[in-house]
Amino acid sequence: QVQLVESGGGLVQPGGSLRLSCATSGFAFSIKAMGWYRQAPGKQRELVAGITNGSRTTKYAESVKGRYTISRDNAKKTVYLQMTNLKSEDTAVYYCNFKNSINSLSDPDGIWGQGTQVTVSS
Repeated sequence: QVQLVESGGGLVQPGGSLRLSCATSGFAFSIKAMGWYRQAPGKQRELVAGITNGSRTTKYAESVKGRYTISRDNAKKTVYLQMTNLKSEDTAVYYCNFKNSINSLSDPDGIWGQGTQVTVSS
């Protein structure tokens, strides 16, 4: 079955950095576009970054552009999110998911991992 296991979150001060990982299994990772999403308290889950299966194309939400970098390792079936210059408004639970194309990531499937909490606070 599909498994998505996010890790790497934590408490960080404003301006700090974190690197999130999402280890996957149960589907053909190397042919899927991958996305990172986040959900803050009281808000809807939003797509923050996406990457095509071969890493040729990446996309970012305006709010994180220039601060976040998505990458993937198809051999390890893992997708990463490097986050820098973190702000309090980045505080959320972060999740990964997949679709057939990067343009479809805004409509993810219903399978989700447990997420990893990122808290940006002084």
